[in-house]
Amino acid sequence: MSSTKDFSLSFRETTLYFGINSTERISRSIKGFRRALIVTGKTSAKKSGALDDILKILNENDIEYTIYDSVTSNPTVDKIEEITEKGKIFDTDLIIAIGGGSVIDSAKFASVILSIGGNPVDYIKRKIKPVSHTFLVAINLTHGTGTEVDRYAVATISETKEKLGSSIAYPNISVDNPRYMVSLSPQQTLFTSIDAFYHALESSIVESSNPYVQDLSEKSAYYIKTYIQVAMKNPSDIEARYWLLYASMLAGISIDLAGTSIIHGMEHGLSGVNPSLEHGAGLAIIGPLFLPLLYKAFPENSWKVMKVLDPSLRPTPEDAEKAGKILDEFQKSIGFNYALKDYGFDKEWLKDTVEAGWRIFEPRIPKDKFILTKEQVYNMLLSRL
Repeated sequence: MSSTKDFSLSFRETTLYFGINSTERISRSIKGFRRALIVTGKTSAKKSGALDDILKILNENDIEYTIYDSVTSNPTVDKIEEITEKGKIFDTDLIIAIGGGSVIDSAKFASVILSIGGNPVDYIKRKIKPVSHTFLVAINLTHGTGTEVDRYAVATISETKEKLGSSIAYPNISVDNPRYMVSLSPQQTLFTSIDAFYHALESSIVESSNPYVQDLSEKSAYYIKTYIQVAMKNPSDIEARYWLLYASMLAGISIDLAGTSIIHGMEHGLSGVNPSLEHGAGLAIIGPLFLPLLYKAFPENSWKVMKVLDPSLRPTPEDAEKAGKILDEFQKSIGFNYALKDYGFDKEWLKDTVEAGWRIFEPRIPKDKFILTKEQVYNMLLSRL
């Protein structure tokens, strides 16, 4: 169908194949490799059908493989070290990540360590520059992360509860196939789409944004608003999955070019302390708290995406509180009704959260526009218990 046309694009170091027939296109790119390490979670690679498709391609190309299938949500440094060790033992020259952000991010770290050495913390703390990596193929299974087209990866240091992002590696080849999205549950559809929306919103707001990023982000927000409820009501609707995936990809490019804001910074504190908190859920819980501050500081930038939700918004500081309410109402309209207490947070845990997230959060505060203290942030989070 013309509305879901296959295409490819090159961005930075990544070649992306997009569409319902995109997976088989990786075959030419992996010819000549000998031994593949496949990185997945417990069930999604099998449930989506992606693993079977990849194994068929590997067998057709006489490539041996081994599978690591223990990646969890909000992956830790320990998990990445397990992946790396399996790759070393297998003498892999090709890594294929089949999953969402946690899987692909873990594989990014492993690909660099297998090429250069060191450990994940060396790269998280910027002690070693990630100047090369083992050939990496990313088969994306969610329409939220954008990691298939960006250089970032996030991991948690368990001892300190720090969840930190690093500029680590672009996949060499990525696949965005909407067929694999139909197995996402309504809740996964909701949380991953919210993640993509915040990528679009935050990259449009930050000072490093630009007209190109804002155009991509506005389009991304439009497709998310248009198709998220369609996909939640009918998970097998390929057209809805296609455009949600397209929106996520656009937003992934946006954050690669411009980055994210204090909203992502504090969410990493939340899910670093409590890995059971889904990233998209964490963003939705705290996003409406921080948006008014950002909207007041950067009204024109914030308005670029928020006007998609409500055309009556004006690009003026006076509409900052209204913008926060509109974001909250949009999230409720698509079925998001969670609070921090639903994930077990209490007052003491929130103190740990602010401490853990401050290292990421504080540098993202636009201090020429507003100042936030730990106490202020703690009190804001209390309102979301």
